[in-house]
Amino acid sequence: METVQRTQLLNNVDKISVEENLSEEDKTKMTELIKKAIDYTGSSIERVPWIYGIVVTSLGLVVILSVVFASILALNGKSDTPQILIALGSTSVGALAGLLAPSPKEK
Repeated sequence: METVQRTQLLNNVDKISVEENLSEEDKTKMTELIKKAIDYTGSSIERVPWIYGIVVTSLGLVVILSVVFASILALNGKSDTPQILIALGSTSVGALAGLLAPSPKEK
């Protein structure tokens, strides 16, 4: 989707340059705005990389705490681990796998 947006913006730059009803000043301003928009488009990870770190750290903590609390319960003689602990741990592992796996379109 990101490539489509950039391509559409670049096509608009070409349309502006051949438009006869616009003054040269307007063409220049519009072209600069579109170029700024092209620079800004991208994934949110590219724009704000620290969010990715916070999410990965939080999910990792949930996995670790789930294992720790399940172990504590097992050591205290509780035979059944609460289902919510299993659900939180396994869901967090799946989310981490999805976040840390390379994107198929990247080479």
